[in-house]
Amino acid sequence: MKRRIHITITGKVQSVSFRSEARLQARSAYLKGWVKNNPSGTVEITAEGEEEDIKEFLRWCARGPLNSIVEKVDHEWQPYVGEFLQFQAV
Repeated sequence: MKRRIHITITGKVQSVSFRSEARLQARSAYLKGWVKNNPSGTVEITAEGEEEDIKEFLRWCARGPLNSIVEKVDHEWQPYVGEFLQFQAV
């Protein structure tokens, strides 16, 4: 079943290639959406795709790339919209 998720990641998640790695992970899982850095120091993600693929991506977000330190991952499941053509860093 297709789903949508909104994720906010807190910790040392900027200047550690989190966005570019998240884009690679999402694309390899056939997810579509976006990832961006927020002025607050968090990383924000909206992703759509198959629920199991999103769950795997969410597990990756809890680890992050090599130099990151993920302290907290907040997420909210949302209804699938189908508005994205690809996954991109914005």
